[in-house]
Amino acid sequence: MDLTGAVWRKSRRSGSNGGHCVEVAAVDRAVAVRDSKDRTGPVLAFSGRDWASFVTAVKRGQFDR
Repeated sequence: MDLTGAVWRKSRRSGSNGGHCVEVAAVDRAVAVRDSKDRTGPVLAFSGRDWASFVTAVKRGQFDR
């Protein structure tokens, strides 16, 4: 996956959580995810469908403790 020119985004709500954030970018029909503290580290990639399912589950509270 070519990440050259990827536009990475981080939630505006992540400012005061001690740096425990991820960044996401839409790349080549996929969604790339990386650790905001290690921008040159590994990147995970998900299909658009899988990412949408994940976001829906988060919004529904399926991962809340």
